[in-house]
Amino acid sequence: MTHIESSKEKSELSTRPKNIFEEMRNEMNRVLQRFEGGWPHWASVAERWPTINAVVPELDVRENDKEIVVEAELPGVDEKDISVTFNNGYLTIQGEKKAEREEKKENYLRREFNYHSFKRSFRLPETVDQEQIRATHESGILTLSLPRKEEAVQNSPRQIAVE
Repeated sequence: MTHIESSKEKSELSTRPKNIFEEMRNEMNRVLQRFEGGWPHWASVAERWPTINAVVPELDVRENDKEIVVEAELPGVDEKDISVTFNNGYLTIQGEKKAEREEKKENYLRREFNYHSFKRSFRLPETVDQEQIRATHESGILTLSLPRKEEAVQNSPRQIAVE
């Protein structure tokens, strides 16, 4: 019979994290932070500084031969509080969500103000015609239409037969 020795004491072996899923998430965050060179991702920023109120718009991106369409979910953000800029190949969406609440009762007045700013930038391919970019805002959805340059549409990939 083989005898195996363990350097850990019994109390160490029986110790398990109280919430194994939270421990797994924390470990994945540590791995991702090492991979990202120490730059925290948004979820970890919000966890470490819960008062930061980080707002990161969700994006849907789709493309076809003629254009790229980006949709950003911005519920509760007024059109006048949204800015879209294009500079040096980068498209930036930024803005501010303002929420004000007032409650008046017989013997008190309560006012609450919340302001959340956001900014999201991403690099566009050189095939996008920056002069033709259009933005519309409807029902909390910002839609960006990024048409491709005419020469990019003409030079779209084609299948070549192998003989």
